[in-house]
Amino acid sequence: MKTQKTRKALRQSLAVFRYSGRAIALVWTTSRSLTIILASLTLIAGLLPAAIAYLGKLIVDAVVFSAQAGINGDISRPLLYVALEAIAVMLLAGSQRGLIVCQSLLRALLGQRVNVLILEKAQTLDLKYFEDSEFYDKLLNARREASVRPLSLVNRTFGLVQSALSLVTYGILLVKFSVWAVIVLIVAAMPAFIAETKFATQAFRLFSWRAPETRQQHYLENLLAREDYVTEIKLFQLGGMLLRRYRNIFHQLYGEDRDLTLRRGLWGYLLSLVSTAAFYLAYAWIVIETVLGKISLGDMTMYLTVFRQGQSTFAAALTSIGGMYEDNLYLSNLYDFLEEESPQPWGTVTIGINPEDGIRFENVSFTYPGNSKPALNNISLHLKPGEKLAIVGENGSGKTTLIKLLTRLYAPDSGKIFLDGVDLQEWDIEVLRRRIGVIFQNFVRYQFTVGENIGVGDVEYLDDSHRWQNAAQKGMAEPFIHQLPDNFSTQLGRWFKGGHELSGGQWQKIALSRAFMRTRADILVLDEPTSAMDAQAEFDIFNHFRTVTQNQMVFLISHRFSTVRMADKIMVIEAGKVVEQGTHAELLAADGQYAKLFWLQAAGYQ
Repeated sequence: MKTQKTRKALRQSLAVFRYSGRAIALVWTTSRSLTIILASLTLIAGLLPAAIAYLGKLIVDAVVFSAQAGINGDISRPLLYVALEAIAVMLLAGSQRGLIVCQSLLRALLGQRVNVLILEKAQTLDLKYFEDSEFYDKLLNARREASVRPLSLVNRTFGLVQSALSLVTYGILLVKFSVWAVIVLIVAAMPAFIAETKFATQAFRLFSWRAPETRQQHYLENLLAREDYVTEIKLFQLGGMLLRRYRNIFHQLYGEDRDLTLRRGLWGYLLSLVSTAAFYLAYAWIVIETVLGKISLGDMTMYLTVFRQGQSTFAAALTSIGGMYEDNLYLSNLYDFLEEESPQPWGTVTIGINPEDGIRFENVSFTYPGNSKPALNNISLHLKPGEKLAIVGENGSGKTTLIKLLTRLYAPDSGKIFLDGVDLQEWDIEVLRRRIGVIFQNFVRYQFTVGENIGVGDVEYLDDSHRWQNAAQKGMAEPFIHQLPDNFSTQLGRWFKGGHELSGGQWQKIALSRAFMRTRADILVLDEPTSAMDAQAEFDIFNHFRTVTQNQMVFLISHRFSTVRMADKIMVIEAGKVVEQGTHAELLAADGQYAKLFWLQAAGYQ
């Protein structure tokens, strides 16, 4: 039983190294020329130390021989060896400096490459991943240190090769003295290696387990330092409380780090004494052999140098292996994330079979992952080309969820959604989304220029100033844009120099203009598009809105009944179910939930 556990542990340890080859391939594809130079310099740096040690022996023996010859001694041979050693030392120094330069350049290139891989992968994942806290832990673990670990792994791999080359040459020299000296050299370095590997595993586990706390720290930093939070933080006097939470998390993480660092340092020191004792035993052995005349003074110098350097080189080799083990542990986070299964957009349809049918929901139900209560339950509706549908309901009733299904951010659990007579899941996702212009309630306020803020509505025409102007006219943002310092070139937000901040209503007009950037879009989705505007601005926008969207299907979510009454159809949702459908007049006559909410709101204006 114990043997089986040992084998299992060994297999698990070796399995961690499976990422080494992938890391080397990643570095190779990042820069082949730098990788070749790095490998070449590693080879040179691995062979030269033993050559330098051997030249040192030749210098001492030549000096002794010349001294014994007296006045007739030949001084040219020792000087030749000194010159050769100087050249070797300069080459070694040059190769080591070159390694530092190559590693620095590769670090920058590889950091960018890995971050791009992570961001590209994130773009392929469904919305459900970004609404899952465990996914954020995995994403954080992938990003933390992942940009430096592949290069660290490659550097250690090359360092191991360099150490192996040096050890082979050292071994050839040292074995002439005694095989036992080589065995002592190897055994003395093992305890420190085992301890480092053990502590590397503990450090990785600690790193992985506390991803939620690290994310919470980052969140608290944002709350305390971002301009979109600072006003409320100051007015509610939250700064002290948030700082206390931040400090408490830090002290918790620091305490764990401190305990591990102290244990690692103590055991590292105690086990290093084993190596020190082994060296001085070998030192005494070599000195005794020299005194007894069994080896020359030059041999003694060489063996002492080789044993000391061999000991440090072997320890460095074991450290490289331990470091490779640690790097592989961290890279497992990166590759676990990169290998996360991405949904395959299997739809290929680009043209519908019945364009006059518009959009049709048939008994659609949906439940968010991890929830037991359906967000939508048996929803059916039909919207023909050119018609406007207003969706009314309390917060949490399922209005925005319906829009997420329409835009294929999620797929229904049951039932079907049709566009132009074709199941929405069969449409090519890119073609489908180009047909939709959307403004969500929590739209993004990009720290870009005004024109770019509008242009992101259709990335194909991001820099098309003519389309900016047309979209701004439809979104009724043009009048205030012309009052800005640089019109469409005005930088928005406070993150960058010269930034100009807008009011909430102005930002909503920018977002509304963004929805009109897609001139080919025949579906408009407006989720609370005027919630930050005053009643007069909202009335003006929707009068104008009906004119500019005569040929488009529109889904309008709003809590203001002065707005929704302009729609052709009104649907009332409650707890994920449709409780009423009809025109404004029909729903008032029915005297149901819609009528109750309408008269309740109307009373507020009397």
